[in-house]
Amino acid sequence: MTAAMYLPTFYVRQRFAMMTNRYEVVAANPDGSSGQMMGLAEQKKMALKERVTFFADDTKTRPVFAFKARKVMDFSSGYDVTDEAGQQIGFFRKDFAASLLRSTFHVEGPGYTGTGQERSQAVALVRRFADVPFLPIHFDFVDAGGRPLMSVERQTTVRDRYTVRVPDPRVDFRVAAAVAVAMDALMSR
Repeated sequence: MTAAMYLPTFYVRQRFAMMTNRYEVVAANPDGSSGQMMGLAEQKKMALKERVTFFADDTKTRPVFAFKARKVMDFSSGYDVTDEAGQQIGFFRKDFAASLLRSTFHVEGPGYTGTGQERSQAVALVRRFADVPFLPIHFDFVDAGGRPLMSVERQTTVRDRYTVRVPDPRVDFRVAAAVAVAMDALMSR
């Protein structure tokens, strides 16, 4: 089964803004260069009930997908990912207990469930106990059978930039993009 909007590789770039975190989601061309803009999102800093909407472009006139927290101030309740019509296409949540020493997220979509963790336990520990800027942060998500669903790799740059690879065609790029943006925001990057 292939997701309605499958994209094997794309980039998430954080853009500078004073009161919001702005993210640009861009398809990767076969040669690795940046391709078509797939979404632009703004996440309000200090929002109590988080909703992040991805728009088609800078005009912000056409929403294309979104994610929203299920409950106010209950960070373990999770986030629903919806398409432009508001229909749920996926779900994710941070596992706060498992994340004490190594950040862990759970993701679900049609035909799959999976878990993602920071690839390196050593980098995870350094991030928690030392303020070392520009550490690369890499997450690998696998399904219940251990097969790769997606990976999110933070590049070492001043503004956050992620390469998202989705080898599993069941994973809709909108779910993968929502997870990548939420990980950045939830980890206060």
